[in-house]
Amino acid sequence: MTTTPQTRLPAHTPRLQLAGLAPDVYKAMVRLDGAARSGLDPVIAELVKIRASQINHCAFCIDMHTKDALAAGESVDRIVQLSAWEESKHFYTAKEVAAIELTEAITLLTEGFVPDEVFDRAAEHFEPEELAHLIAAITVINAWNRLAVSTRMVPGEYTPAGH
Repeated sequence: MTTTPQTRLPAHTPRLQLAGLAPDVYKAMVRLDGAARSGLDPVIAELVKIRASQINHCAFCIDMHTKDALAAGESVDRIVQLSAWEESKHFYTAKEVAAIELTEAITLLTEGFVPDEVFDRAAEHFEPEELAHLIAAITVINAWNRLAVSTRMVPGEYTPAGH
């Protein structure tokens, strides 16, 4: 059975509009996001954003960053396999796997510290400045996830810039 817009459940409503209620915070987050991404491979940046958003169950961010990745030329296969990357490593480069693994370690801090071996693998593939930006990008998407989930931002309406 195929679902149509008529048979889908209605979207939830957002709890509040952070951008309108705390515009300085929102603008600061946008600037921080831009600063973190500078000097970072855009493909890796989107993979990191999607993976952290999957872990954090942030439907809004999954929607946004999947669409951004597709608009930037990322393949559907790589995006789909990202949720099971450990079984699908052959879809990614060693550098991308190191970034994804570091994303999981930073995102799941409740399970313990970022293991030395995870950090060391990332450090093998990223120059120190690039690694600093990667860590910042992972931190920023985790912050965005928490803002979006707590305010119940609604997925599905996002359109990538230029489309």
